[in-house]
Amino acid sequence: MSTEHTPSDAQQEHTSSRELLGWLWHGYLRHYMGLLGVAVIFMLIEGATMGALGYMMQPMFDLVFVAGNTSALFWVSLAFLGIFSMRGISSVTQKVLLSKVSQSSAARLRKDMLARLIRQDPSFHQSHAPGLLLQRVQTDVGAINAVWQAMITGAGRDLVALVAVLSVAVSIDWRWTLILLIGVPGLLLPISLLQKYVRRKASEARDLGAALATRLDEIFHGIVPIKLNKLEDYQLGRFSNHTDSFVKAEVKAAFGTSAISGMTDIMAGVGFMAVLLYGGSEIISGEKTVGQFMSFFTSIGLSFEPMRRLANISGVWQAAAAALERIKALMDAPILLTSPQNPQAAPKGLPSIHLNAVNLNYGEAEILRSLTLEAEAGKTTALVGASGAGKSTIFNLLTRMVDPQSGAVQINDTNVADLDTDDLRGLFSVVTQEGLLFDETLRENIVLGRQDVSEEALQKALDASHVADFLEKLPHGLDTLVGPRGSALSGGQRQRVVIARALLRNTPILLLDEATSALDAQSEKVVQQALDSLSGGRTTLVIAHRLSTVRNADKIIVMERGQVADQGTHDELLERGGIYADLYRLQFQDGKTLLDPKGIAAQIPATMASEKTAPTGWVRRLITRLLG
Repeated sequence: MSTEHTPSDAQQEHTSSRELLGWLWHGYLRHYMGLLGVAVIFMLIEGATMGALGYMMQPMFDLVFVAGNTSALFWVSLAFLGIFSMRGISSVTQKVLLSKVSQSSAARLRKDMLARLIRQDPSFHQSHAPGLLLQRVQTDVGAINAVWQAMITGAGRDLVALVAVLSVAVSIDWRWTLILLIGVPGLLLPISLLQKYVRRKASEARDLGAALATRLDEIFHGIVPIKLNKLEDYQLGRFSNHTDSFVKAEVKAAFGTSAISGMTDIMAGVGFMAVLLYGGSEIISGEKTVGQFMSFFTSIGLSFEPMRRLANISGVWQAAAAALERIKALMDAPILLTSPQNPQAAPKGLPSIHLNAVNLNYGEAEILRSLTLEAEAGKTTALVGASGAGKSTIFNLLTRMVDPQSGAVQINDTNVADLDTDDLRGLFSVVTQEGLLFDETLRENIVLGRQDVSEEALQKALDASHVADFLEKLPHGLDTLVGPRGSALSGGQRQRVVIARALLRNTPILLLDEATSALDAQSEKVVQQALDSLSGGRTTLVIAHRLSTVRNADKIIVMERGQVADQGTHDELLERGGIYADLYRLQFQDGKTLLDPKGIAAQIPATMASEKTAPTGWVRRLITRLLG
């Protein structure tokens, strides 16, 4: 399973809350300043109604209940109706506006993340598992979205409400208010420690959540081999272990967050008790009225909930900051393969392909060593050799999925690094053995969103690719859903769909990577016919282990350990002997094609195991080259 770099505690401390909030604001929230401004106004109104409710307690008790003033009863009741009506209207309005802003900003962030991640080179995606990226784009963005909404609500409604009710309390008796808040300074250190604890545990939970998503992604993608190898219990056990660890981290983070608001409640309770003991004697002695008492304690009672929410925000923010750090790290990751600032024009007509003294390493592994080769314009060039010889790497170099450490990769006389990336990849059609399709209709998988494809051009592609052969068997024809990764189609059908897609692209260069290796003999024959139609009039490069599929190529390049070992036509290579001749004879031993030429050593006929027919000559030479 791929892993992600996890920021250390020092790095987390370096990314301050101010930096994270600034990044979130300038990148996303500032686009909705107008809606936010209106929402904040209604939050202020809602918060102010809390203070108004506390204030109205004094006239209700002193003028109506104690003094018995019946004329004041109507006006006090009307005032309460106005306060609650204003509170209800402002509450609904600000919630709708905030929902609009929160969902829109989250959608913008998700779009920006996908736009950034989808342009990263393959090495980035090799080190960042799909499940992890799904977790970042979906779950982490959702967590941040909820938190900043809570922060704005707290800063708007709850802070104003707290100021309003405390103002009422101070107007009644500042000493009672001071006694109530006397324990606040003692909370600062414990809350600071809890914030660090919450951030640490939330960070662990985010990493474990990403591991869970990755585990699920791998299970569902590999469901067939899991069943065939009876790995259900094994995979369930691994997932259960991840889940248990995730639950523990989440519970610990929730404890830290809840402890902050819990400590606030305890402080408020102590203050409330102290005020009751101190102020109760003043009520009994008549120094304060019952209305003042009720107004003060109603205001204090109304302050508990906004105070608790404000205290809770700090803990919730720490949990969100862990997610935001990881999102920001992904967004800040440099895109290594970019288009040049002043790209050259793409070659016209049928181009030739040249690799000159190309060296490429993956880490410490040497893949290509001073590789030089040419694929002539309008001709078919085949690449053969053992697995790991560097054949697929050549395709990655041509399409700039990776850049070499040294040497030149050229289309005609133009280096691929000097072309705009979109223009470069617009020169290629690629057909691989996977035949990857999307969970869309058959039509969409062929046209890939293009609006300029005529029905005539589409029909020609369907006929040439032999998709038309099975189209009538599908329940909805071209509008049939092909299922996840094309699972509703057979392997041969998927390959034909990919070929139809390539025919519609009508590019000058065709790259075929083991396009028929996973097919049965009947499907291979049909797909090979479609490939023959596709390669006509194009510069074609073919990777194949089945030599029967490339014997008619204009040139065959034999690769060994990242270098060109030999090249020529099929007949020339057989006549010269060497790796190609040895491989060809082994595949067609006794006139029978072996099914898996990748595993050459395992494919030696059983009769050769005897002492009389032990591998000698060309067989021993081939095994030495492939395994040595």
